[in-house]
Amino acid sequence: MADRINRPQVGAPDPELNTSPILEEYPLEAQDFKLQQPGAKSCLFNNRRYDHGAYVCSGDNLLHCDYGVWIKAGSCDPDNI
Repeated sequence: MADRINRPQVGAPDPELNTSPILEEYPLEAQDFKLQQPGAKSCLFNNRRYDHGAYVCSGDNLLHCDYGVWIKAGSCDPDNI
């Protein structure tokens, strides 16, 4: 069994804390969210700020920060990449 991907594990989004929108693999509506947050250079996950381009693991989901929007970028489980 391989080790997990070497990215920060952030857990599940807490509904009482601020988390940027999490979208499926770069759908068209990602552009709509970006237009609502023009120039956003970071994403929030449970009130913690991550720079544009950062990757984190939320459970088995690999998330990529893309100008204020989290995009699901794959799996953090190396057996299911």
